[in-house]
Amino acid sequence: MDLLEPSVATSWKRFRRWYLRPWRTVRYGEISVYYKKHLDGGGSSFGQGYIPFLKSRGMPKQQKVFEWCSGPAFIGFSILAHDLCKTLCLADINEQAVEACRRTIRANGLEERVSLYHSDNLQNIPSYECWDLVVGNPPFYNETQPWCIRSHDKDWHIHRRFFARIGDFLKPGGVILLQEANYASTPEDFQKMIEDAGLSLVLVHNLKPGEMSHYYMGMVRRTESPPSWLVKGGN
Repeated sequence: MDLLEPSVATSWKRFRRWYLRPWRTVRYGEISVYYKKHLDGGGSSFGQGYIPFLKSRGMPKQQKVFEWCSGPAFIGFSILAHDLCKTLCLADINEQAVEACRRTIRANGLEERVSLYHSDNLQNIPSYECWDLVVGNPPFYNETQPWCIRSHDKDWHIHRRFFARIGDFLKPGGVILLQEANYASTPEDFQKMIEDAGLSLVLVHNLKPGEMSHYYMGMVRRTESPPSWLVKGGN
């Protein structure tokens, strides 16, 4: 029996993953979120930590939330489902992740409340977009991990590009709240990028270097004071 050439075998696995595997759904409140297993980078598990965190801070309902590197947007749709925002904006470079978001938007009748972009980082986001809160569970490894290639951000290039542009889309008083991995980075890895972007790191929550857990970094413009909900109770 002839064996498939490695390149053919790889292509078949990719085809099967993208087109033959069934769509799944997970429900947050009244919203059913569509996804395929390989698109879930952790947003359906540890990404859901955003909800109790934001509620514990007493965050008021935000006008517009943006999920960076959204994938199927488990985090963003969950924030919307828990009535923590009025409208939502999503963007991802992965075409199938964008299709997952489209399915969720259509199935739940969210066309008037959710905007969606197929974008390499912030490159294809129109200038009129403006957000009160930016969240995200971005790729969190500086070095390649063979078991999770999608989580690789070589030399923090994706983060660097994000910080360089995000200020263009923040409303006055806007907040950036990112979820990072304790076993992959510390805030010091991003400090210069944050400062070069004219931002201030005002919150680090649950920092436990080396542990298999996640921490939050909260940022605002250097010229602005953080909202009281963000710094409530300290770090």
